[in-house]
Amino acid sequence: MKKIIENFRFLAMETENQVKMIHGLLAESEPSLLEKISSKDDYIDNLKTTIENDCFSEIHTLPKNANPKTINEIRAIHIVCVNLERIADFCVNVARQTLYLSDPRFIHKYNYTSMCSEAIKSLNRIPDVFEHKDLSGALDICRSEFLLDQFYKENFDLMMAELKKSSQSAQVADLVTSIFIFRYLERIGDSLLNIGEALIFAIIGDRIKIRQIDALQKTLSESGFEGTLSDIDITSIWGSRSGCRIGKVGDKRPAGFKAQGIFKEGTLKKIKKEKENIERWNALLPGIAPRIFGYYEKHATASMLVEFLAGCTLDQIILTEKDDVIRNVIFLFEQTVAEIWNSTLHRRNFQTDYMKQLQSRFAGIYRVHPYFTRLYQRIGNADILSSHALIENCERIEKQIPAPFTIFIHGDFNTNNIIYNHAEQKINYIDLYRSGDGDYVQDASVFLVSHFRLPVFDTELRERLNTATLYFFEFFSEFAQKHGDRTVDARMALALARSFYTSTRFELNYGFARTMYLRACYLMERICEHEGKDWEDFRLPEDILFY
Repeated sequence: MKKIIENFRFLAMETENQVKMIHGLLAESEPSLLEKISSKDDYIDNLKTTIENDCFSEIHTLPKNANPKTINEIRAIHIVCVNLERIADFCVNVARQTLYLSDPRFIHKYNYTSMCSEAIKSLNRIPDVFEHKDLSGALDICRSEFLLDQFYKENFDLMMAELKKSSQSAQVADLVTSIFIFRYLERIGDSLLNIGEALIFAIIGDRIKIRQIDALQKTLSESGFEGTLSDIDITSIWGSRSGCRIGKVGDKRPAGFKAQGIFKEGTLKKIKKEKENIERWNALLPGIAPRIFGYYEKHATASMLVEFLAGCTLDQIILTEKDDVIRNVIFLFEQTVAEIWNSTLHRRNFQTDYMKQLQSRFAGIYRVHPYFTRLYQRIGNADILSSHALIENCERIEKQIPAPFTIFIHGDFNTNNIIYNHAEQKINYIDLYRSGDGDYVQDASVFLVSHFRLPVFDTELRERLNTATLYFFEFFSEFAQKHGDRTVDARMALALARSFYTSTRFELNYGFARTMYLRACYLMERICEHEGKDWEDFRLPEDILFY
């Protein structure tokens, strides 16, 4: 590790020196500087390769129980060095562009000095920021990108204004060349941003972008947190498909924030909607959703800090606990669901859109499984509809079968969005962005397929999942019967077809994904065959729920 850090320092110094020589070249047009910049390029490339090889070797030789902090530092050094080498390449490109200026002094009309000075200042700080784990220093390096963008925009606007009124070909050529030079200087800022974020990773142990750091600071401040980011631990929660940044936040030492939380950052529409839904859930059934500690909006993004709910997800319970515990949890879950469904039920026709949801996700399915879309075929006297025609037929039929009432649905009712707290004997809901008034069949179908699509093939574990599926389906059927929902089987067939089909895009096991695809097709074909008959007579083939 000592050798890596030593070479890392040399690379940072050499890259800084390249930018200094670029500044000198632009100021003085010294041919000797152009030669020095070019000659240093190979040395910097070789130094970066040496560090890269040493980083991989160091990680490979670390013991299995090695401190994650050490691994994070090595990974951060590698990312920093890749970007330092990229900055050195930009310097070579700037140097080469100066050869195309008809008059080397032409560039003096523009403010390249501020850009070079900002880059030099940030490059100079890199080794010390890494050594002292200086979070504010790392943030300053990140913010250099913003300043360099600003300087570039000011110079670019001046050059474009001159370009529009210039008629001399030599001046036009010099202006275009100058734009290229400033563009390379601006790209140094992009690499400095990558370097700053890598240093943040080495310091706090998690990959997080500067805008997310700013959002986290503001959101923590809104929550009443009085410390700095150095006082907290933040750990990414992977597996989110929402496009939002999600991380678990907790104390390193007492600093005013006494609870663990979940930090979410994403588009304003999504985060704001989830905030409103959490508030509605807690008004409906206090404590079912996490508390909101802090919320912050900025331009098109928003962030919030919500309570971290202790416990296990429902799928973890089913796969790991004993039968009596599982039955108790399922009973508690069904009681919670019944309370919500009964208290939010409103008698009114509601038009579902299961096929429209399927169509909106079709491109994603096709990218993963291009063979899960069939063309029209004719076998004997039988017409086999294409996938698109089958979905369009079902969409038309779906309009004939509105839901007779609505409830307040979760909207993404997967088993991993349902938390069981053993100590308090209660159920919690998380990930509530899609909540709203809708057909309870949507939540039920998503829940049932979330059991089915788990890639678990052990006989005993699969039996547990099938048993949990059966319990919930019986509960669901009793609810439908009690409330006089006579078209529930037809809507459930459409909803299950949607869930089976769209789930294939998350499953790379072709055989297992094909099983879900074929079940979706079968259900849609059954719906099409029944058209023209009474939808109250349609019966769902229940065996399709079990694997």
